[in-house]
Amino acid sequence: MKKLLLTFVAVSFIAGSIFSQSSKIPLIGSKAPSFTAKSTDGKITFPESFGDNWKILFSHPQDFTPVCSSELLELAFMQNDFDRLGVKIAVISTDNVEQHKMWVAHLEELDYKKRGSQKIKFPLFDDVGGVASKKYGMLHEPISTSKDIRGVFIGSLHNSGWFCF
Repeated sequence: MKKLLLTFVAVSFIAGSIFSQSSKIPLIGSKAPSFTAKSTDGKITFPESFGDNWKILFSHPQDFTPVCSSELLELAFMQNDFDRLGVKIAVISTDNVEQHKMWVAHLEELDYKKRGSQKIKFPLFDDVGGVASKKYGMLHEPISTSKDIRGVFIGSLHNSGWFCF
């Protein structure tokens, strides 16, 4: 039984190492991986479509969850502050754009924290195939191959430096 357990642990470790090498998180100072995807604002290429601005890419595991919903509503509430600072925001998950649009419509009807309804002005990317999620290391295989981890990626003005939280 010990041999079987040790074999399982060893195989899991090796498989995790192999998979993690194909989906690395961008390192500090590295150029941002580019991807083109459908979003709630149409087809967008990230980060190029955001120009010479600071960029923040938020990843979340799933639409319509309480934590993700509160995070998006807080971002929507702070959108004017980000605009004044010249920061562009985008959100990504492995849910599809139709579901994102339903979620945004639902969130925009809520009076979260008695602040009134908030307009969500930033795009939510559809990454059903996980292409962008793999480029940014947001899928932690073999644990999950279909749901992003919660993450924050901050990009510099000219896409030359990235920070991951």
